[in-house]
Amino acid sequence: MKDTRDMSDKKKHKHEVEEVKESKIEAEEAPTQDVPPQATEIAFTELDTLKRQLEDAETKLAESVEGWQRSIADFQNYRKRVERDNEMMYVSMKGDIIKKVLPALDDLERALQNRPADNAWANGIELIARKLQNILDAEGIKRIEAEGTEFNPNFHEAISHEPANGVASGHVIAVVQNGYMLGERVIRPALVRVAQ
Repeated sequence: MKDTRDMSDKKKHKHEVEEVKESKIEAEEAPTQDVPPQATEIAFTELDTLKRQLEDAETKLAESVEGWQRSIADFQNYRKRVERDNEMMYVSMKGDIIKKVLPALDDLERALQNRPADNAWANGIELIARKLQNILDAEGIKRIEAEGTEFNPNFHEAISHEPANGVASGHVIAVVQNGYMLGERVIRPALVRVAQ
């Protein structure tokens, strides 16, 4: 039984090989067809059309990519501008709030300048004033040092010009009210008396 199967497989294979040989011979014997010149022109025209369409598509793609990149850059600039504006608004609001607290600190400092000696109540007021000053320091609020320095209208506000011995003209004699800064921004200029 096995022998008969092998024989039929061999016959099948031989038959397939003969069919392939016959088809090759027929293909070789078939006459070659000439392509008419009109078909060639049409093919070149279609090729040119396809090339132009490809160029147009590439141009549109480049424009789209450029527009997309521009949009991303615009959005990043917008985000940075919003962050900067928010930070400026935060600093401005912080300065406004602290400006409202400064008169209370001034009152405490004036009270401490005239306090009685060895008074427990006065020591408590001094502790409160120190705590308030520490809070301002923690928030980045700096006191403007003015006494003995040259008058600067950006940081000082003169309330009087007086003759003073031992102090050069245009220098601060005394500070009437302390000035404060938040970073580089003056929250309140120092009120000072200036030497003539």
